[in-house]
Amino acid sequence: MKNVVLVGFMGTGKTTVGAALSEALGMTQIDLDEEIVRREGKSIPALFAEQGEAYFRDAESKYLTDLLEHGPCILTTGGGVVLRPQNVEVMVQKGLVVALSASEEELIKRLENDTGRPLLAGGVAQRVRTLLAERAGAYDFAPIQIDTTGKSLTAIVEEIKRHLVENEAGGED
Repeated sequence: MKNVVLVGFMGTGKTTVGAALSEALGMTQIDLDEEIVRREGKSIPALFAEQGEAYFRDAESKYLTDLLEHGPCILTTGGGVVLRPQNVEVMVQKGLVVALSASEEELIKRLENDTGRPLLAGGVAQRVRTLLAERAGAYDFAPIQIDTTGKSLTAIVEEIKRHLVENEAGGED
């Protein structure tokens, strides 16, 4: 099986779903943000504060490519990884991309107490609305689209597994 790449806005459940999918499929799960922290030796808020978002996005692109070259794995990404066209290209070439989504209300509820996300500084609800508007359509390239709103983790994993089986049966592109 090839790499499975989970993309989506922050709070859609990528890390949680990735861990459960990894267990269900017996594949290694790697979180891109955790890998950046490990390799850079700094937290993401520290990288943003000290080096800036452009530096973080450069590191994200570099490690994304590296991890997908050494798969197969379940790779969970940060919500902004899709902002660079070269990232989208490498994800599509090197894996099967699954986009997770959730309603605006659900995202705000999930993220309202999260203090570790630099892009949410200044008010979670307003920042979520603004970022959702800015990223409208950014995840549409993914061949598998799953709304996680109101679904159990088990149901989400089973839905992804069904899509993976269908994709495998359809052959390689």
